[in-house]
Amino acid sequence: MTSRLFDLSSTWHLPAPPEEVWTIIADIDMSWPQWWPHCSFAAPLTRTKAKSSSQEDILKATTAYLNFKASLGYTLTISIHPTEVVAPREIDFDAGGHLQGIGRVTLIPEKEGEATRMDIEWRVRPTQHWMNFLTPIAAPAFTAAHALMMRQGEKGLIEALAKQTPTSAK
Repeated sequence: MTSRLFDLSSTWHLPAPPEEVWTIIADIDMSWPQWWPHCSFAAPLTRTKAKSSSQEDILKATTAYLNFKASLGYTLTISIHPTEVVAPREIDFDAGGHLQGIGRVTLIPEKEGEATRMDIEWRVRPTQHWMNFLTPIAAPAFTAAHALMMRQGEKGLIEALAKQTPTSAK
């Protein structure tokens, strides 16, 4: 059975400049579980030798293994490995585990640089037999669960920005 390709996109509107958003989302220690509800580490980060000590090269040498607990009760374990990093604008990555494919996060300044639109794109295929079996009838539910999880991430990131950045207090 060939698994279905899911093209999933989300747009987050964040009350901080791209540089401040970048500081949190492109953290070399992958702090996402600290601010994203229902996200946790599935395993320790793995890191190969980076080409340099730059944040970009360290990110490209890092793979994070994350669990995302969906509102429908299942948990997806996904590896995220940055393949291209352009600070503070874009991260392209490979995804593996229960969803295999690629993704991209793009930061776009809004409100004269005082806010950020974050576009998130996924092109992934489920690898679990049960998901592939149910996809013909459950694809809308899987897509809705993804949208809810992304909204929770957006809210968590807004809260993290409010705690961390002086600009968001304006």
